[in-house]
Amino acid sequence: MKNGKAKRLHMPHVFVILFFLVLIASISTWIIPPGQFDYQQVDVNGTMRELVVPGSFHYIDASEASPTGIIDFFCSFHRGMISGAEIMMMIFIVNAAFGMIIKTGAFDCIMGALLRKFDGKEKILVPLFFLIYALGATIFGMWNDFNGLIPIMVGLGVALGYDALFGFAIIELGIGIGFASALMNPYTIVIAQSIAGIPVYSNPEIRIAMFVIFSAMSIWWIFRYGKKVKADPRKSLMAGEKAKFQFDKAELVKLQVGIREKLVIVDILVCLAIIMYGFLRSGWGTIQLTGVFLMMGIIAALIYGWSGDKIATEFINGCADIVFGALIVGIAKATLIVLQDGMVIDTIINTMANMLTGLPAGVAAQGMLLIQTLINFIIPSGSGQATTIIPIMAPLGDLMGISREMTVLTFQMGDGFSNLLWPTANIAIGCGISGVPLSKWWKFFLPLFGAIYAVQMLMLVFVQLFMGF
Repeated sequence: MKNGKAKRLHMPHVFVILFFLVLIASISTWIIPPGQFDYQQVDVNGTMRELVVPGSFHYIDASEASPTGIIDFFCSFHRGMISGAEIMMMIFIVNAAFGMIIKTGAFDCIMGALLRKFDGKEKILVPLFFLIYALGATIFGMWNDFNGLIPIMVGLGVALGYDALFGFAIIELGIGIGFASALMNPYTIVIAQSIAGIPVYSNPEIRIAMFVIFSAMSIWWIFRYGKKVKADPRKSLMAGEKAKFQFDKAELVKLQVGIREKLVIVDILVCLAIIMYGFLRSGWGTIQLTGVFLMMGIIAALIYGWSGDKIATEFINGCADIVFGALIVGIAKATLIVLQDGMVIDTIINTMANMLTGLPAGVAAQGMLLIQTLINFIIPSGSGQATTIIPIMAPLGDLMGISREMTVLTFQMGDGFSNLLWPTANIAIGCGISGVPLSKWWKFFLPLFGAIYAVQMLMLVFVQLFMGF
């Protein structure tokens, strides 16, 4: 106690948190024995994928692994940057592209038009945008495709009188909840059900229920936070943070959209359409997405008559503004680097799976959910986790009386919702682009995640008791 007041709990800098995560992972490579599964090439819905061979786990000679020494530990951060380079460059270029659009003034005019149309209609606006992102994610598995819209949503949140976190939460929770509910998500539910040998899209009612329940919880949480910020701006979690997108609402509503602003709007919409088509039809990745956003930013600058020197200068300024967010991705990747070098990831997965052996079906299902959530930290890819985990968990579930539908459901939940939590997953990218510090996002999201996790547990009990899973 000091001056009669309890000292407030201080959240360490996110780099400090990540540093110690890498340190713990490094120490674990000296404690956990190295091991690996055998893998086989299997055709999954027309795509050849590397699947784990069930029961193939074996320990390997320590000489084949590389426990992390002191020098290796510090080198892992450099290697993490290299490993995460593709994502980091996407963050740099997307931010720089939108930074150029903002500097032209076109973004301000667009925001002004949105404010005039939606001012006072937040009760319609929030669920409308939330559902647009959620439906794109749950049906098509879209996530990075929406990253270019993050600045717009963050700017809208600020301009409506809330803060950057409010706008960011609309898009990020929408994507995350939709992706996790996976009504038709090709990267999770389709692959997992195919590997488990059950009909694709079977038992859709539970996924529809998930979509409705968790969407309602998230929208309520956004409104709850927004109400608190509107009542007292000092309660904003972004208080004291320098916002990347700062707008004066009174000034914005006066701005009119002229011919150049209309051309920039067309530029943005056409480029977003190209990106969505490329992801859905041509198998694009982050490299193509980044290229289109760079093209979008340069076209906007040319519409406003910028010189080549000005474009280059503003591009550099845009990259400089996002260094902190981009570095988070590289530092988080260092954790995976040391675990891979130590060849302990498969050992961790096998150990977790074996912990379920002999447990009653109800308890084992809850254990599966916890394991899937934890494993998403070290395998933050939906398809990658499905090809690694489902071949192990499906036969294990058979032995414990857990249906394969239940096994897929625990994978879907554990993989999906924790994408909004772990720094190795997509949330780090979103925070990097939005300018919302990861630590601030955790303060906002962790209570909601706890509630979501509790509801997941209840849903597992329900489907076991009443749906015969």
